[in-house]
Amino acid sequence: MTVIVDDGRLEIERLQLGPFGTNTYIMTSQGTKEGVIFDAPGEPQKVLEQVRGVTIKYILMTHGHADHTGALTELKSSLGAPVAAHPDDSGSLPDPPDILLEDGQMLSFDDVQLEVLHTPGHTPGSVCFLTGAYLVSGDTLFPGGPGKTWSPADFRQILDSIERRILPMPDDTNVYPGHGDATTVKAERPPIEAFCAKPRDANLYGDVLWSTS
Repeated sequence: MTVIVDDGRLEIERLQLGPFGTNTYIMTSQGTKEGVIFDAPGEPQKVLEQVRGVTIKYILMTHGHADHTGALTELKSSLGAPVAAHPDDSGSLPDPPDILLEDGQMLSFDDVQLEVLHTPGHTPGSVCFLTGAYLVSGDTLFPGGPGKTWSPADFRQILDSIERRILPMPDDTNVYPGHGDATTVKAERPPIEAFCAKPRDANLYGDVLWSTS
């Protein structure tokens, strides 16, 4: 477990769990100890240990891939918290979600407001969650590149999602991806803009880096 944010109002912890070291984030209001969990990749007992003393209001799914959902059934059963996911990925979850998310929807816990951003491309129902300067990006955006795509159409879609929904955010927006370390909008904007300004293969997809020539 790593505490990645402690600003006096919010605490965000990151746990790297499951066979692929997928990130789970726990966001907690330091005032009321009410919080949310983002993704449920595996090792549910480690998550339950970390949220002891926290009232979990939601389990929020960035998308429905198996490396993000392995502990979902057990966490929901143990915590009694509703699971929220976009309808386009709801069929990929081990159990139907309790809440179907919409683009622009606001979720709250304590006085924290989370905005849902639908960012398809990696999956049809991929979403990011934004509060203030903190963006949980799932597998939409990583340091150095977008999430993996499975067709040229998917790649064009994820690029559009990033350009329209994430790049307009302030430079100091912190981006917490589904795997690996955090980045910022300021760090990602120049290589993304340089990538978009260059000609590229119309059939590009898969594991792409912004440095791809």
